[in-house]
Amino acid sequence: MLVKRERSVESVQVVADAEGLVSRAGTALVAGVADRSGLTAALSEALAGIRHRRSRHDPGRVVRDLALTLADGGDCLSDLRCLRDQESLFGEVASDATAWRAIAALEGTRLEQVRAARARARGQVWKQAGLPRRVVLDIDGTLVTAHSEKEGATGTYKGSFGFHPLLCYEAQTGEALAGTLRPGNAGFNTARDHIELLEQALAQLPEEAISEGVLVRCDRSGATHAFTEHVAERGLRFSVGLDLTEPVREAILALSEEVWGPALTSDGEDREGAWVAELSLDLSGWPAGTRAICRRERPHPGAQLSFTDEHGYRFQVFLTNQQGSRIARLEQLHRQRAVCEDRIRCGKESGLRNLPFRDFQPNAAWLELVLIAQDLLCWTQRLLLADTELARCEPKRLRYRSQVG
Repeated sequence: MLVKRERSVESVQVVADAEGLVSRAGTALVAGVADRSGLTAALSEALAGIRHRRSRHDPGRVVRDLALTLADGGDCLSDLRCLRDQESLFGEVASDATAWRAIAALEGTRLEQVRAARARARGQVWKQAGLPRRVVLDIDGTLVTAHSEKEGATGTYKGSFGFHPLLCYEAQTGEALAGTLRPGNAGFNTARDHIELLEQALAQLPEEAISEGVLVRCDRSGATHAFTEHVAERGLRFSVGLDLTEPVREAILALSEEVWGPALTSDGEDREGAWVAELSLDLSGWPAGTRAICRRERPHPGAQLSFTDEHGYRFQVFLTNQQGSRIARLEQLHRQRAVCEDRIRCGKESGLRNLPFRDFQPNAAWLELVLIAQDLLCWTQRLLLADTELARCEPKRLRYRSQVG
């Protein structure tokens, strides 16, 4: 594959007798998506205020190149050299020192401007690729290990040392809407953090995508009165896990066998060995219309059970303000929240596994770069690879299949 580079990649020419060979040709496609979606221009506009009059590199372009590096599998600032060594594809790429200055400037208002630039580009992509059938926002936390002393790195609830960021993804497109970096000892179910993250995620969506049908899914960390009330006040739907407290256990054991109906598989068929039922709980303290739904299943071999009846079942309960008589469908929809863990894993393959800086704010900016990198990969798949086997593959395979040409 012979790629001729001027300002941006306008086309890719495939010839049979060329002698030129370049690596990271696939990453050039991602760069093209950043340019054509308007992301590069929006970043340049957002960060114009930090550019010195005679500076050689546009800060917005530097941020884009850093995001490309992470999308390409980089996990530290010096990996920017992978792009710098391919000038025929990416043009002149900033030095590590220049890139560091751009990262250091991403704080406060400037970080908000970067997020606004992402939202503008997302609006353009969704115009081209179409809106999701239903917007579903998945919120989950993860732990990022720190191997040295860093600002904000503390002991975590799992006994490790590092950070505890909170992330939000759109379920159908896989796009990384929002993320907030938190110290390692941040609370598991801090309603304020969940509300702040939700607002950041909603700000990323085109106005026409926000409706009463938007569903916010979370594990039991989202089962707080403040968070669910905020979701309901926004006119949205929620589906959050619930702890098996003593009242919940009593309500489960009080159910007769006749009320249990079959759960659904991911394909919508009845699932063998799993059932669902609605619980009679006092939910007066929760938003109006809140329901409690329980899943009962036979545990897989080796599963650790914390609560069982005489038949040895495993139980999971969630709260939702969605209406409808098909509780099996509501339970199926809640269980599909597990896709968020896949997206977090992809994030860790795109720079989130390592927060490379000593200070907290540059690491928060690094997290924003990770979100941009994940968005660019998703947009490339939606816009350019929708009809191919690469449309849903994870970053590792995507890089392997598209890098050398």
